[in-house]
Amino acid sequence: MILGFVFVFVGVIIIFIAAGGSGNFGAVIFIGPIPIVIGAGTDATLIILLSTILAVLSVVVFVVMKRRIRRFGC
Repeated sequence: MILGFVFVFVGVIIIFIAAGGSGNFGAVIFIGPIPIVIGAGTDATLIILLSTILAVLSVVVFVVMKRRIRRFGC
């Protein structure tokens, strides 16, 4: 599992370098309960905001699905 995260992280870095650094980039990485927010480019603030919203939404969906599985056993 850790190897998968490393591959994804290295892939993102390679794509960013291949674009010549001229693109916009934003990401939220959760390590346990601690979010790490990174971004670069002219629209980085908007991208970071959207990625933070998506990260929080995914955590909420995960918690709701976990409760539903525990309650109904599906």
